[in-house]
Formats: sequence, structure tokens, C-alpha cells
Amino acid sequence: MVPEQDLEAVLDELRRLRTRVPQLTGALAAGVDGLVVAHDTPGVDPEGLAALTAASLGVAVRVADATGNGGFRELLVRGDHGYIATYAAGRTAVLTLLAQDRVNVGRLHLEGRRAGARVGELLDAAESTARAARAERPARTVPARTRTTRTTRTTTTGPEARTATDS
Repeated sequence: MVPEQDLEAVLDELRRLRTRVPQLTGALAAGVDGLVVAHDTPGVDPEGLAALTAASLGVAVRVADATGNGGFRELLVRGDHGYIATYAAGRTAVLTLLAQDRVNVGRLHLEGRRAGARVGELLDAAESTARAARAERPARTVPARTRTTRTTRTTTTGPEARTATDS
């Protein structure tokens, strides 16, 4: 789990990115597992976009691997009404940008790569801090379970035996 202050820093980076590139219509930081980290995506379902980003990322990684072009860096999709660009953001996240069709694609890549690197730094640092905090905590000791020996039951039969309905 990423601390609230780190999530706010990621969201601030997304907002600044949208200010630097006015043709952006949305920005989303997500884990490679398809879970939303932070988003500024008015009019677009961030959970759905994160899930679709993870699916397209899986295909892009496989294509890059199959062609021998190395690890995933970015993916660009051009639709009739604009662009969807996804950039690697650290070890476990991606940055997905939505842009109008009139965006300068070179500027989109320049700003997207920079923002992806910044978001990756923020999330990787938060993950490292959380990992270090977990390592510093003393291990919880769970008392060993002991078994108690069972005593054998004896039942009485015959006229001495009483039941709950006997009075």
C-alpha cells in the first residue's frame, strides 16, 4: 500500500503534466496488475482504463520480447479521435495518457517519458520505504501450540446411568 502523501505526489505530477500538455484529456498511473494508483481522467472510468492498460501492456511486453527488442518502454495507440500512450513508470507501474488527435506526438512522448520516470521514482521510493519499514518491525512471535492429552471417557450403563431427562 502506497502512503497517502506519496499518492498525492503522484496525483500532483499527473496534474502538472496535464498543464504542460493542454491537449491531454486524461492521465492515469496504475500498477502493472491493473490497479489504479492515481488518476486525473474526467469522463473516463479509471478502473476500467487501468484494467485495459494492464491487458495491452501484457501484449506489448510479449511483442517486444518475441521480436528481441528488449523490455517494455512505451506503447502508442492512435484512434479516430485521439491517442492513448502508455509509458513504463518504475519497476511495477505504468503511466497512461489520453490525448486529443491534434496533440504534438513528439511533445506527448517527451512529456510522457519524463512524467513516467518521475512517477516511477515516486512509487519505487514509496515501495522501498514500505519494504524497509516491514523489515525493521520485530517479527511477531506466535506461541507454540501444545497438545493436551485426551482423557478417555467412561460411560455408565445400566440402572446407574442418568440422562438429562431423568429427574
